[in-house]
Amino acid sequence: MDITRAKIRDLRKALDSKQISAAELCGEYFRNIEAGDGKVQSFITVTKEKALEMAENAQKRIDSGDVSPLTGIPLAIKDNICTDGIKTTCASKMLENFIPPYNATVIEKLNAEGYVLLGKTSMDEFAMGGSTQTSAFAKTKNPYDLERVPGGSSGGSAAAVSASFAPAALGSDTGGSIRQPASFCGVTGIKPTYGAVSRYGLLAYASSLDQIGPLTIDARDAAAVTAALMGKDEMDATSVAAPVPVLPEKARLDGLRVGIPQAYFGEGLDADVRERVMDAAHELERLGATLVEVDMPILKY
Repeated sequence: MDITRAKIRDLRKALDSKQISAAELCGEYFRNIEAGDGKVQSFITVTKEKALEMAENAQKRIDSGDVSPLTGIPLAIKDNICTDGIKTTCASKMLENFIPPYNATVIEKLNAEGYVLLGKTSMDEFAMGGSTQTSAFAKTKNPYDLERVPGGSSGGSAAAVSASFAPAALGSDTGGSIRQPASFCGVTGIKPTYGAVSRYGLLAYASSLDQIGPLTIDARDAAAVTAALMGKDEMDATSVAAPVPVLPEKARLDGLRVGIPQAYFGEGLDADVRERVMDAAHELERLGATLVEVDMPILKY
C-alpha cells in the first residue's frame, strides 16, 4: 500500500501500532513532493528540516502514549496563515520576506495536537482569485491535468492533497476558496460555520466572511481536522463555542431535510455538474434524508 494515499485515521493506526515512525511518514511525503511538485507547484515554502524536528517530537509523544488525533500527522498550510518563524507571503511580492513573530490560533491548536508541518502552500495573491494563477511564486497546476488550473484561492492546498504531497491541508474560504478548488482537484473541502474557527493570524481578505478550514481525502478526515481547529478564542471576538462534530461509524440522516435550490439549476449549468450534484443529493437521500425543492428568489440578485 502507498502510505501517502492513506486517510488520516489509517495513518493514525499505522503510527500508533509502530508500523511506521512519524519521521518515516514525513519522509514519504517529502519524497512525493521532491518527485512531483516541480510540475504541480503546490508549495511556496517547503519546511523539511522543521518537519523532521516536529516528527521527532511527535514520535516521543506516540512512544509515551500521549496521542491526539493529529499527533505525527503531516499537514500543509495555506500561505496566508501565520506561522511563527516561517515565511507567510500570501503569494505576494509585497510579503516575500515576511516572517510572522507569532502563530495563528489554528497553528497553536495543531501544535497542541503534535502535527507535522510540511510547508506553506500557494494561493491566489492575497486570496483574491479562483485559479491560483495570480501567485507571485508558484502558479499551481491541477494534478489531474497539468494544463488545467486547480481552482483557488486555496489551490495549492487542494493540489497538495490531490497529488499525495500531504494527507490534509488548511485553506481559507471567503466566497468559495476552499470549496471550489476541492471540487476541481477531487478532494473534500469544508468552510466551517462562521465563528466556529478562530481567524486570529489569518491575513484577512474579508473579515466578515473569512473562515479557515480543511482540505482532505474524505469527509471523516475533514471532520477530524475541523474538530481540532474549532473553539472560542479570546483573540477573535467573532469566534464562538460551537459544538464539535463527531461522526458516527455508520451515518444515518433520518429526519434531515436537504434543500435543492432551483435557481442554481438554471440556464448555463453543465449537464455533468448537474448529474454529479444530484448523485450526491441522492446519496444523502439513501442515508435517510428528504430532498426538498426550494425557491430562493433573492439569488437572482
